[in-house]
Amino acid sequence: MFHPVRQHFPLALVFLCVGLASAMAAPFLTLFLTDAVHASGLQITVFLVAAPLSSVVVSLALARWSDRLPSRRGLIVAAALTGAVGSLLTAWLRDYWLLLGLTVTATAIASALVPQVFAHARVSLAGSPSAVMTMTTLRTVLSLSWVGGPFLATMLLTAGDFTAVYGFAATMFTIAAVVTWRMFPATPVPTAAVTAQTLESEPGQDESRRVLVLTMIALVLLQCTGNLSLQALPLFLKSELHAGLGDAGLILGLCAGLEIPLMLGFGLLAARFPLRRLMLAGPALALVYTAVVAVSSATWQLAAAQVVNAAAIALLQGLGISYVQDMLPSRPGHASTLFISAGPVGAMLAGPILGAAAGFGYRQAYLIGAVLCAVAFVLLLVARPTLTGARITRTTRISRRPVERESELVEV
Repeated sequence: MFHPVRQHFPLALVFLCVGLASAMAAPFLTLFLTDAVHASGLQITVFLVAAPLSSVVVSLALARWSDRLPSRRGLIVAAALTGAVGSLLTAWLRDYWLLLGLTVTATAIASALVPQVFAHARVSLAGSPSAVMTMTTLRTVLSLSWVGGPFLATMLLTAGDFTAVYGFAATMFTIAAVVTWRMFPATPVPTAAVTAQTLESEPGQDESRRVLVLTMIALVLLQCTGNLSLQALPLFLKSELHAGLGDAGLILGLCAGLEIPLMLGFGLLAARFPLRRLMLAGPALALVYTAVVAVSSATWQLAAAQVVNAAAIALLQGLGISYVQDMLPSRPGHASTLFISAGPVGAMLAGPILGAAAGFGYRQAYLIGAVLCAVAFVLLLVARPTLTGARITRTTRISRRPVERESELVEV
């Protein structure tokens, strides 16, 4: 008998552990390199570019391999243990070049954890009408970890140093590995058991390269805009509205607090409305938000606009992974990794724009963001999916025969 809580709790626990490990280390990486490693400005720049690039390259390589495996459990365990070793070494190493080498190897391998767990979840949810809602809920767990992770890291830094922060991250990765090994099934059990008699013999076809490429370009542009908006907000408040850092913290906290309930709400709406229609609302809302910020003249206007900003983030981050996975039903690992990789690529593109904004004004940075959102909306509109994956041909009976391979699990 299928028990959804029993199946989804280990997934959520792994996401929480990995999310906490990342949320504790990532926000303080520059401070770590400056104060603990004593890296130069050029070395920090090289590190900040090498880290996301290596994570994208390694994650994509592992994704291609994972889609040919009968089970992802072993790969997830290996990536978690590699992250634990990498974090433990980072807790003690203070040599820049050794840390850089560790980042482009162990840390890059650990970065494949999130997309691989998403892919595992996708396979286990094959045939479930609540698949999108479950995926959105799991994504919400990551958001929750980012609410508490930086605060916990601050407490550890106050009580100790970076050794405590990275030591705690190593513990989180270790727990994730143990949970995966002990609680993940060797072969994911589908939420709704269906037999070969209920599905066409061939799995759903993948979308064309054109549709996929246009969709990913749009997502990268939206991630670029999101990172640009986030990084520019404190500077915009200070230089344009003459507000303090406290105002920036309140506005960012308001947005983060709104994201989680909105993400869950949109997950429920996905069961009643087409996923594509909801996805198109994401860049439209992001366009409205960046345009409002660009013409705002008071802090309260930015605070009010966070409702729109949080809705855009909740739509794109909560539903985006299911949207991309729908396009590649035969390659869930590759689809999940493509979506996750849009984040670091977009962040790298946002860096030069933010640097240039220091010269021409942060209000113009939001205007650029509005243009990027408009382009992303057009790209998503043009990249209309033409395939819908496998189709139910008849629902004669439900079989209790266990599924032997991941490739037998087909999304309905």
